[in-house]
Amino acid sequence: MLNCKDCIQQISSYLEGEMEPELKRHLEEHLKRCHHCHVVFDSTRKTIELYCDGKLFPLPAEVRDHLHQALRRRWEEKMK
Repeated sequence: MLNCKDCIQQISSYLEGEMEPELKRHLEEHLKRCHHCHVVFDSTRKTIELYCDGKLFPLPAEVRDHLHQALRRRWEEKMK
């Protein structure tokens, strides 16, 4: 099982299609149960789609890391 922190860290890998099937299944199960993570996931996916004119593409590592850090900070603030 994934917790919220693990889920947030894996969002970009999921969207890029670079995820082991077992981890993908756990992430999808978590997203079904956790409204907060689902909102982060959906917002990230929609932002990428809008930015890329509806086409998903792999984020550069620097951008992905920055996004993860920002999402983690925001999540930790909400969890306080």
